[in-house]
Amino acid sequence: MKNKRSIVAVILFLCCQIMASAQSSVTSQFVILPSPQVFEINGLSDIKPVDLQTYKGNAILPESNNLAKQLKKDKNAFLKIEIDSKMDIKAEGYLLTISENKIDIKAKDKSGIFYALASLAQLIEDAKEQHINLPICTIKDYPLLAYRSVHLDIKHHREKTRYYYDLIDELAGYKINGIIAEMEDKLAYQTHPDIASDDAISMEEWIKLSDYAMERNIIISPLIQGLGHASFILKHEKYKHLRDDPESDWAFNPLDPETYDLQFDLYRDAIKATPHGKYLHIGGDEVHTNGRNSGKSELELQLIWLNKVCAFAAKNNRIPIFWDDMPLKHAKVYDPMFNTKLTQSEVDKVWEENETNLLQFLDQFPENCIYMRWNYSEPEALGNTKAMQWFIDHDLQVMGATAGQTRWALMPSEESNLNNIKTFATNSIQQGLDGLLLTLWDDDSPHFELYKRGIMGFAEYSWAGDKLSVGEFKKVFRHRAFSSYFADQQYAFIDQLELKVRFWENAFMQNNKNRRYINRSENPKDKLIIEMPNPEKPGEWSIKEKERLIKATKSLEASEDIGKAIALMKQGAIRNHYTLEVYEQVNELVKYVSKSLLSLEKYDKAIDKTESEKKLRELENTFKSVRKKMEEVYGKVRILEKPANYILDQDHHAHMGNQSKNFDWQFASEMLFLEKLDEMLEKERLVN
Repeated sequence: MKNKRSIVAVILFLCCQIMASAQSSVTSQFVILPSPQVFEINGLSDIKPVDLQTYKGNAILPESNNLAKQLKKDKNAFLKIEIDSKMDIKAEGYLLTISENKIDIKAKDKSGIFYALASLAQLIEDAKEQHINLPICTIKDYPLLAYRSVHLDIKHHREKTRYYYDLIDELAGYKINGIIAEMEDKLAYQTHPDIASDDAISMEEWIKLSDYAMERNIIISPLIQGLGHASFILKHEKYKHLRDDPESDWAFNPLDPETYDLQFDLYRDAIKATPHGKYLHIGGDEVHTNGRNSGKSELELQLIWLNKVCAFAAKNNRIPIFWDDMPLKHAKVYDPMFNTKLTQSEVDKVWEENETNLLQFLDQFPENCIYMRWNYSEPEALGNTKAMQWFIDHDLQVMGATAGQTRWALMPSEESNLNNIKTFATNSIQQGLDGLLLTLWDDDSPHFELYKRGIMGFAEYSWAGDKLSVGEFKKVFRHRAFSSYFADQQYAFIDQLELKVRFWENAFMQNNKNRRYINRSENPKDKLIIEMPNPEKPGEWSIKEKERLIKATKSLEASEDIGKAIALMKQGAIRNHYTLEVYEQVNELVKYVSKSLLSLEKYDKAIDKTESEKKLRELENTFKSVRKKMEEVYGKVRILEKPANYILDQDHHAHMGNQSKNFDWQFASEMLFLEKLDEMLEKERLVN
């Protein structure tokens, strides 16, 4: 009897352990991104995903929501959806409760209903792919930042139109509620059609995109660069007389009345193209002007321009957004915003010595303007917080701007800039700001799919705040982006690929120079591309390039492992298969560079160079194959060639994406390397 009791006790203990383990497993099997403020799971319900076909309640479901489209109204439904505008929760907030056999959703507003259904859709997605029922859970959710906007910059290329609609659907699913569209010449302007590129998106299509986004709780507002970054206008002969510097297409003359006639025409078209827009982003950054030697200071000139364009925005019911860097630079308080080593007292001293440079013009700072404090690398710097607080203390509106992509070539770097995104989001929340912008610059024009991890990180931290570490977020990202089966660390290839891309960027360049200098140099092949081996001095080149070759060896090994991980994920991914295809092509280009360098090493060390020379001669065909495949994959969604009559601007910032009308700019280093290699091989052939 005693033994039987012992056996029963053991069985009960094991059952408890199994149940506890199962409970832990259930918790990890369901992930919502962005993270809800409260998410408690207590096992599995009796509700299968296929059971969700009807609903009841007072809510009118958004027709744009895929889950809502599947639901028919039925007073006997177990899913109840209601709006209660008086409920004690922030705007866009909701409560979602799943019990054993029913689901209750209550939301503050229509946006809350949309987001509750988005969260429920993620739970359904997880349940379906794992062949389990929905979880018994309680969710209370609302955003910590009211405005969560991403930057759509299409100045150097554009995607096929369908891609933008799909992108809006994806952003809406992750509770992004704003897009700042940097149109430049990709809007078919009605007032000045000569400024528009031949591949510009029509006014009608922009309006359709705006309507489509609005139905998904996303407001599209335009960014039309003003004062500076104006090459897309001032490169044209017709508008050269408006230049501040006659020799440069970068900046307008802020004292010429025609400047405003032109800019306001473009603004009107952009406003018409985004009928639901709340903002008009006017740019204004990174510009130096003298008003054709007017004698006025740069700060005076900028404030003259800023007041005029802000007055225009007010008359047209838009809130102007202005990059804040130049007034702060002119006032000599800019540098502390990017110096994390300064103490608070050191930052305060800089402001004490220079704040008068701002205060003497304080009454000229427009009050209807939002001063956008952009910092893509050191948002934690005390000088950055100090600058934002200065605007707040002087009753001026301020909003932050972080980045998911800056001047990184081929793909974003710094772990998709996640640490900086998180820091700026949490700082904005702590300072009580209303919103944050995630900039996604097209300067060096990586594929937009490669921005997705940064975008989802921004969605997480701008909505939920400091709930997840960056490492925890990456796991959630893999789960949501590809499948719950790929959440584990063994599938975390992106950070490793980022590092190898940084090697790729300068692998063929002398003295580790950046490849963006290729197009600003005379005879770039000779001045910038590495020297070839000297056949008469075997091994000498390999000794000279020892460090580069060690990196190439390690990079190739890593690329092989990355390729295996991507191939495995492509076979099993439930979502975003195309994203993996793009990553795969990036990895193949990186691999090609490493193989080329190691082939050169074999050639350099060989006494009989017959076989190694043959391998070198194969590199050109291999490159053509790599390029063809990359263009094939990218071309599924991207328009790779600019119009034949497109005018490239003077490119003062050496944007890689602005260096050729076709896709040559992406492969500039490889093409020059092959030219130099061919010269070496031809010279050797003639000698022998």
